[in-house]
Parts: sequence; C-alpha cells; structure tokens
Amino acid sequence: MSSRVIFPRTDASVLADDGDTLSFCSTCAFSQACLSEGMDKAALMDLHVLVEHVGPLQAGEHVFREGDAFGAIAAVRAGTVKTYQIDRDGHEQVLGFHLPGEVIGLNAIHDERYPCNAVALDTVMLCRFSFPRIALLASRLPNLQQHLFRLMSRDIGVASLFARDNTADERMAAFLIGLSRRLAARGFSPRRFQLTMSRTDIANYLRQAPETVSRVLRRFESDGLVHIKQRDVEIIDLPRLEALALAVLRD
Repeated sequence: MSSRVIFPRTDASVLADDGDTLSFCSTCAFSQACLSEGMDKAALMDLHVLVEHVGPLQAGEHVFREGDAFGAIAAVRAGTVKTYQIDRDGHEQVLGFHLPGEVIGLNAIHDERYPCNAVALDTVMLCRFSFPRIALLASRLPNLQQHLFRLMSRDIGVASLFARDNTADERMAAFLIGLSRRLAARGFSPRRFQLTMSRTDIANYLRQAPETVSRVLRRFESDGLVHIKQRDVEIIDLPRLEALALAVLRD
C-alpha cells in the first residue's frame, strides 16, 4: 500500500548566504553544475531558495513508495538510500544505493509516479527540490538543465551495469570500485569506506546468492585485494581490483 512521500513542506531554506558568496553543502549534487560553471549570484540564489532540508530519516524510514505521486527530486546530503521494487511474487529487487551527492526520484518524471521505493539504510539527510520549480529554473539556466540530463543518463547507465553476463568476481570488483569512485568524487577516501548496505542487499543488487558474495569477498581478502572487518572495507590493491572490474565498468 502506498504511503505519503516523506518530504515535509517547510519554509524555503537558504543553505548559506554570507552576503557576497553562496556556499552549497560539500556533497551537493548540483555544486559542480553551478559553482564550477560560473553561475552568477542571482542564479545561485534562485537555486538556493528551492532547497528544503529534510531529515534526519532513520534506518527503515521510506523517502517515498512505489506509486506515490511525483512532485520532487531529492539530493542525498548524508547517509545511504536504497531503491528497490517488489516483484509479482513478493520478492524484493534492489535497484541501487544512493550516496551523498546523488539524486533520487528522477525516474519518476515520465509517469509522474515514483516507480520504486526508496528507504534509508542509516541516518539520512536530504535536500528536497520541487521538480516543477527546478524544471522552470532549468529552462532558463542551460548549465542546470544539462546537469539534470547528465544525472538521468547516469542513472540509466548504472541500471544496466549488472544486466550483462559477468562472473561473480567481476561483479563484486565492479561494485567495490564503483563505490570507491563515487565516494572519491565527493571528497571521501577511495580506499577506506564502510558498506552501509547488508551483504544480502549487495547480493540482491548483483543478482547473486548471499553465500556467493561472502565467498568472493573472502577470496578477495586471501588474494590481497581488500581487507574487510565487519562492514569496514580497505582496498589494498586498487590497480588489480580495477582491472578485474573493467569487464563490467568498461571505461
């Protein structure tokens, strides 16, 4: 059964305005599109006033559910959000894990309904953007419009990564390298990070059995590729892991 979208309406909040410069959160999904592209102060202010901070959401709380009416996209500020669907047999299918600086909700634009569920895996903070308002703003800010297109294109590409016939080792290597690169792009360590998702969720996402995931990770450890302690991961041999991931990532 569908529930309300957990995007509470609040007063429009400005993230920061010191009078001369505007500062986005360091993990803002739009910072690259806006700040590095030289938007003027008026354009930045237009984007700032669209932002509403949402959270904290605790683990297990839903951001939205499949079938909810679409009205907003959200950028993850902190924590991890899992997107998933329930198939006809009642089985969960994990679609992705969204990290700080990444956007959820873009796949709802066409049908104006969220086509999946989004749930917090840990303590999550979001920035909510009313889509009608940000779409109107994007129509007169080409850089913002292009960035929205890039975000949608990235979602399509990521969704197809594990549809190919790759080995269990290649899939796991691609998953770890993908996390490493995404975290590094936001200023976090590419070699040391925590798996905020369960191994069952990872296995579901990679279309593997949980036992396979555990076996592959043990083999990676014995081969000197990674060191894993509970959910803490340290990549020991990044070049070798990247070479193994190349069959999936292809870049």
